[in-house]
Amino acid sequence: MKRPNILIVYTDQQRWDALGANGNKEIQTPHLDKLAEQGVNFQHHYVQNPICMPSRASFLTGLYPSALGITHMAVPLPEESVTLPKMLKNAGYVSGNIGKLHALPHSNRDHRDIHPSYGFDHLEISDEPGCYEDAYRAWARAKAPEEAAKISLGLPPATETWYSLMGIQDDITHIEREPKHAVPFPAREDLTHSAFVAEQTMAFIEKHQQDTWCCIAGFYSPHTPWVAPQSFLDLYDAQTLSLPDLPEELDQLRREDYFSDEELRSVKHGYYAMVSEVDHYVGQIRSKLEELQLDDNTLIVFTSDHGEYLGDHLRYQKGYPGEDCISRVPLMIYWPQGMREAGRSCTSIVEAVDVLPTLLDCAGIQIPSHLQGTSLLPALRNEPFAGKACALMEFTGWRNIRTQQYRYLCEDNGKEGLYDLQKDPMQYHNLAQDIAYAEVLADMRKLLIQKMIQVQQPRPRTWVY
Repeated sequence: MKRPNILIVYTDQQRWDALGANGNKEIQTPHLDKLAEQGVNFQHHYVQNPICMPSRASFLTGLYPSALGITHMAVPLPEESVTLPKMLKNAGYVSGNIGKLHALPHSNRDHRDIHPSYGFDHLEISDEPGCYEDAYRAWARAKAPEEAAKISLGLPPATETWYSLMGIQDDITHIEREPKHAVPFPAREDLTHSAFVAEQTMAFIEKHQQDTWCCIAGFYSPHTPWVAPQSFLDLYDAQTLSLPDLPEELDQLRREDYFSDEELRSVKHGYYAMVSEVDHYVGQIRSKLEELQLDDNTLIVFTSDHGEYLGDHLRYQKGYPGEDCISRVPLMIYWPQGMREAGRSCTSIVEAVDVLPTLLDCAGIQIPSHLQGTSLLPALRNEPFAGKACALMEFTGWRNIRTQQYRYLCEDNGKEGLYDLQKDPMQYHNLAQDIAYAEVLADMRKLLIQKMIQVQQPRPRTWVY
């Protein structure tokens, strides 16, 4: 059998509803909407951690964060970890990662150093856009040396501290790191981080068109700051964009300088423009696959590492306690040779740890027994597929689970949260103390305990005793 090529388009901080295919009538994502029309769109897909590094480590290894021992930021993924490219290598795959990987902390190291391979044959790593001397800045300097100093989207605060302590001098112009408004990209539009990821992904595909390959296109967008080329900002009229549907007690806290209408619309403007830019480059990559006559035998996955508050709960970014706007992200899978009845939506609960075993299953590769996800291949083939009773999110000091109707949160100090998503989809009203939900609370406690027992990862036995 000829195994499929695998393209994983992996964005950063993209909510499930930041796609036209998922019901958003404001955002413009024609190429991703087409992908949904041609593939299977998983409507209830949840990540296992609400922030970048643990979520990405879980995705790349097919293990829950607790099994990895990585439940918060700044914990490097051990180099000996069994990752997707290592599992594919024995079956003859050539693997590459272009753009963001974030398996290592990025604020206290020299990005010119050789990066651990984690099983990849080809790495062009850039975990942050333009603020480091990394693969992205080298690419931009080669294309337009006069523009390379203008591509930074801001220096992370921890990096500023490290530079100061280490006496490192940096002559790059860094724009404001966290502006609460949309900002036009300050350099040429073909020099964005998204352009870099797309161009080098296409170069990788073209170079390896005679091989069987796996490539992760690690887009940074639509992660903050909300910076996009003017042409993509021009797709939207900020004044017409909707505002978050806030409960009255939160809405009353807003002021002219605190989550104003203008600020909220401008932030959404920048966020949507960044998504549209990624969508544009997804279209280019797919055109390259068609040009090289690789489309029919390429399996495409589109997903993200976590969501974005985008003003919901009067917050930006991501994190605790992992409501749907953070935990529920897009998952679309397109595989012409392996799907049946394309254009379907799957409403069963699935998790990010399920993607890796799915890819192995589709490639006809045995699924190692230590993997903790479940293959989604039956859903792709339109066979009976129940999904999971709940999705688990793990973080240091707390856990939550999401069923079709409820989200339950438990913290190490005993604090609990219970939310009825049929009545309160944005999860504003905690029902843990409501006597009417006492039986539901007990059921959710039991379900979380069961899930935690299921996902424990003891060391393997070598014999009976």
